[in-house]
Amino acid sequence: MKKLFSCRIMLLSIAMFMLIFAVACSDGEETDSSDENSNSDGEVSGDLEIQYFVGGYGDSWWKEVIADFKDAYPDVNVIEHAGPNINDEMRSRWVSNDPPDVVYIDGAGSSETQMVEDGQLMNLSEWVKGIELENGDPLIDSFIVEPAKYDGEIYSLPLVFDTWGTWYDRALFEEKGYEVPTDFDSFMSSMREIKEGEGIDPLVTSGQHPYYFLRGMLYPAFGAAGGDELLSDVITGAEGAWTSDVVLETMKKVELLAEEGMFDSGLGALNHTQSQMNFLLHENAFVPVGFWLPNEMANDTPDGFDFGFIPSPMQDAGEPYAIVPDLRPLAIAENAENPEAAKAFVEFAFTREYAMSFSEHTGAIMNLTGVDLSESDEVPVYLMEANAMINDPEQVQIYHKPHPISADLETPVGNALMSLMLGNMTAEEFVEEAEKAAAEYRGSN
Repeated sequence: MKKLFSCRIMLLSIAMFMLIFAVACSDGEETDSSDENSNSDGEVSGDLEIQYFVGGYGDSWWKEVIADFKDAYPDVNVIEHAGPNINDEMRSRWVSNDPPDVVYIDGAGSSETQMVEDGQLMNLSEWVKGIELENGDPLIDSFIVEPAKYDGEIYSLPLVFDTWGTWYDRALFEEKGYEVPTDFDSFMSSMREIKEGEGIDPLVTSGQHPYYFLRGMLYPAFGAAGGDELLSDVITGAEGAWTSDVVLETMKKVELLAEEGMFDSGLGALNHTQSQMNFLLHENAFVPVGFWLPNEMANDTPDGFDFGFIPSPMQDAGEPYAIVPDLRPLAIAENAENPEAAKAFVEFAFTREYAMSFSEHTGAIMNLTGVDLSESDEVPVYLMEANAMINDPEQVQIYHKPHPISADLETPVGNALMSLMLGNMTAEEFVEEAEKAAAEYRGSN
């Protein structure tokens, strides 16, 4: 018995010595690679589910970033949910409180504001303050446009800086001598000339998705006419905003477009790719969309077609073009199963190196300052020209919306807008319908 007791004492002593030795070694040695990869207090490992919409920007940038992330975080198993219909495919997961960890909010069927209102996104207000870029710049101070705020809180980080504008074929305009519009009066003049000279309806947009015209043409018009305050009021459904004189005056311009037959006669049936195809085939001369257009339609663009971009010319004569940035954010689910890996990925994606890569892959701009697109031969010319124009205050005035419009308000406003564009409703009737939709929206929130 004494021998057995002595053995136990000896084993206990050896175990204690090994524990002390291990602690001493860990205190004196550098942290291993897994610790270096951890961007927060928790361990970065396990399954990480990422949902991202694949549309006009394609998915090659996502593939690059995710592959690099896997190399940097070998203990993380990334599960991708991606595609053009991913928002619909993943809807049941969100409704049942079993969402993916990270979500890129873009494409039809997605609404950042709706997700915030439904409590689906994590509050990132405090966490984002600690993120730094490669050179130590705080991320929160390095956005071109700041994150959307809801009652002062941040629930997403704006990844993509896009802006809706109006596209035309520069080659056609130079060949025929058509005027590139600089304001609404010259827009109408140019379209009248094109309608007569080409025998086409000059302006096309997606009738199946009225928000294309709302965001692409009306937001800049509202900004130019009433500034950030008006933009905020129509987006939040403030009482009396939609029936205000300044909104009615803007909608009278849309009524004029309809009355003079400027919209594509088959407008109501067109989805966004069909409208873009019509534009490329010169069935129309102008289309209001974002920077994704050339990339999305690359395989269908006719030889000799030269993409020209201007901010949508809805402002009055003598006023600069108006731009309203359209941001596409990354967010983390409130009910994320792996929040540490989710935070690591979001932080990983926001670098100026990936910002340059994003422009090369997509022909669009990532929402970070300090990125010189002229340093790359792979960035398309139209993007560098548009970027220079947008940053010239003599040519362009930038207006900011507080956050994206809620789908609960955008949908009924869009339906009324389609009636106006098809000539089935007057501008006065439209603003009354929009105001009624805003009142219902206010009552439900």
